[in-house]
Amino acid sequence: MASSMVNGVADALCMEPAEGFAAAEESAERLFRADALSVSVECSANMTDAEAASVLATTNSGIRPDLSRYGYRAVKRAFDIAASGAAILVLLVPGLVMCAVICIKSPGASPFYSQLRVGRLRKDGTYKLFRMWKFRSMVPNADQMLDDLQDKNEADGPLFKIKDDPRIIPNIGHFIRKHSLDELPQLVNVFLGDMSLIGPRPGLPNEVVQYNVRAKQRLTVKPGCGGAWQVKGRSDVGFDDMVTLDLRYIDKRSTRHDLDLIFSTIRAMLTGEGAA
Repeated sequence: MASSMVNGVADALCMEPAEGFAAAEESAERLFRADALSVSVECSANMTDAEAASVLATTNSGIRPDLSRYGYRAVKRAFDIAASGAAILVLLVPGLVMCAVICIKSPGASPFYSQLRVGRLRKDGTYKLFRMWKFRSMVPNADQMLDDLQDKNEADGPLFKIKDDPRIIPNIGHFIRKHSLDELPQLVNVFLGDMSLIGPRPGLPNEVVQYNVRAKQRLTVKPGCGGAWQVKGRSDVGFDDMVTLDLRYIDKRSTRHDLDLIFSTIRAMLTGEGAA
C-alpha cells in the first residue's frame, strides 16, 4: 500500500505544479482511505457487538431501503399485525409455562434474552438497530464465553455457529433451539414493526460491519422471524448461500410467496431439520 501511495503521488507531481500538487494530495488521500478501509474491515471481525453498534450508529451504508411496491408492503404489514397479535394471545399460556421451565433449569436467569440487531435501513441509508427478544436457551454468561469459542466456529463469513455449543442449557435448551421456540418472542418485534414474519434474518452488529456491498442488500427490506434460510436448512446453510437465498427472496417476494414460506417455516420448526 505504501509503495502504491508513493507511485501515485510521484505520477501526480509530474503534471503542472498547481495541478500536480492538487492531484498528488487527492491521490494520497484516496489511497489513505483505501488503506484505512482495509484495516477497518480486518479489525471489524474482532469487534464486540457494543463496539460494532457504535460504529453503525454513526455510519451510512451507502445504499437505500427498498420502499417500492407500496400495496404489497401495506398488505404484508396488515397481515403481520393480525397474525402476530393472534399468535401472541394463543401462545401466552404456553409461553408462561416455557418461562417457568427455563427458570427451573437455569436458576437465577431471566427466561428472556435480548440482543441488538440490525433492521431495515432508514430512508437516508443509515443503519437502524433494534432490540430483538428470544426465550433464553443458553446459560446467562453465554456472550462472555464467545471469545473462548471462536476457534471452534464452524460457520463461514461473519456468522458464528457450532453444532455442540457448550453454552446451551442442557435438555430444555437443545429442545428450544431444535424447534426454534426461542424465536417466538419475536412476534412482539413483528407486532411493533421492527420485523416481519418473513424476511432475511436480522444480523448482529458485529456481523453487519463485515458485510460487503452484496450482503448489505439484505438490509433493504425488513428482517423476518422466518424465511428462505430457515426453510432451506438453517445452520446447514453457509453465509454466502444465505445471502443468495435472501437476495433471491427480495427479488421474487409476493404475498403468495410469503404465505408459502410461512407454512414451510412452521414445518421446519416442527421437524427441527437443520437446527444447530
